[in-house]
Amino acid sequence: MKPIWIVDDDASIRWVLEKALARENLATRSFASGREALVAFETDTPQVLVSDIRMPGESGLDLLAAVKERHPGLPVIVITAFSDLDSAVASFQGGAFEYLAKPFDIDKAVALIRRALEESLRDASVDIAPSETPEILGQAPAMQEVFRAIGRLSQSNVTVLITGESGTGKELVARALHKHSPRAQQPFIALNTAAIPKDLLESELFGHERGAFTGAQAMRRGRFEQAENGTLFLDEIGDMPFDLQTRLLRVLSDGHFYRVGGHQPVKANVRVIAATHQNLEQRVRDGLFREDLYHRLNVIRLRLPSLRERREDIPILVRHFLVQSARQLGVETKRMSEDALRFLTGLELPGNVRQLENLCNWITVMAPGQTVEVKDLPRDLTQAQPAPTGANSLAVGISTGVGGSYASTAPGIGALHGLDGAGNGAGNGALANGTDGWIGLLELQAARMLSEGQVEVMDVLGRQFESALIRTALKHTHGRKNDAAIRLGIGRNTITRKIAELGIDGAKDE
Repeated sequence: MKPIWIVDDDASIRWVLEKALARENLATRSFASGREALVAFETDTPQVLVSDIRMPGESGLDLLAAVKERHPGLPVIVITAFSDLDSAVASFQGGAFEYLAKPFDIDKAVALIRRALEESLRDASVDIAPSETPEILGQAPAMQEVFRAIGRLSQSNVTVLITGESGTGKELVARALHKHSPRAQQPFIALNTAAIPKDLLESELFGHERGAFTGAQAMRRGRFEQAENGTLFLDEIGDMPFDLQTRLLRVLSDGHFYRVGGHQPVKANVRVIAATHQNLEQRVRDGLFREDLYHRLNVIRLRLPSLRERREDIPILVRHFLVQSARQLGVETKRMSEDALRFLTGLELPGNVRQLENLCNWITVMAPGQTVEVKDLPRDLTQAQPAPTGANSLAVGISTGVGGSYASTAPGIGALHGLDGAGNGAGNGALANGTDGWIGLLELQAARMLSEGQVEVMDVLGRQFESALIRTALKHTHGRKNDAAIRLGIGRNTITRKIAELGIDGAKDE
């Protein structure tokens, strides 16, 4: 997540906001004038901009106008005096997110900045420039078929259903379909339907009217409206609640929907691309997915191959991910020896491309030296153990989060701790090189999740962290809860509750 920029010629205002935001663990960058901030915009951008209106030289309104011209989606909070009503009105006309009237309550100021921050993170995926679309790599025949299909669909607006195992790159293909379609210059909106709590998903999809429910203080556009004239990508469509499937079917059928609490139909001109790793036909038979919605989505089906079906692509993917990871961390790119590449090519990788990317992130941070040998790889891989499948493993990383809800592309907690899929110790692979490495990976994962606009990040990572610790402690105490609680420094009631909450098996009273 990028820092919050504070622009004010009053050093005391800057200091107060810096300290208040630091207590919230929010990074800041301060400027004494609008001119300084505009110069900084040449090379960087903030997540939220907070600016005084009345400053020598460039005023806050001048800064607002310049910023909105270059970065229309950036939330800008302006600071003004109570008596300066004209400036407050002008700031809203100029596109300000909100304004703070002096003297302001610091807690209310932080709450307002947090609201702007959440809005910025939530809408981060709305307008992604075509040049930022990730490249799809692959020379294998199975991937060439995918490329050919994208080419055939390039001038079509038809609905597409993308299927394939977790980690095969379904969102990348959806972005490529959008990039090469007649809607390429319009928004591409991605929504993981499994990542949003059921009671919020309807509002997230269709928006809500002011007063529709507690906390709905203003009308908000949903993803369908944000994607108007563009493409809406619905990931993990198989997990969509049954009652919402009915509303989605109605939109696909007649092109209209209602905001939550609304009474006027809203027309939607949106191309829908859906994706799932599940067997939708089986879910239809089980009564978990509407058959009529399935047929509406299954106009064109595009199946992505697993990495097992395209092993010849592994060397080029490894080189690509190592370069990408090194660039993100600002370090020199690691190189794989021929033996190490051959070893990786022969591995079973149930997490597919995502697992391979996770592994390359681990290598960049943890492997000693610039040339990586087989012995430098995680011990759970080199000891020829069965490939892990749990959410706390290197294989899947945080591909499903808690209950299969969160998609991600960075190492999971299991990878950080060198644990296998059951949460058992896989030697001390990740810890052998010191604890700074796994903390760095944890920070990288948190930063990625936040930058992707995911919610409840602390809860997701915290649950995985707790699960990894408790599973490992139970293994060392042969499943005895009392001993495990003592070793972890927590109470018996606490570990009993955590075991139940996290669904951990294999524990016994004594």
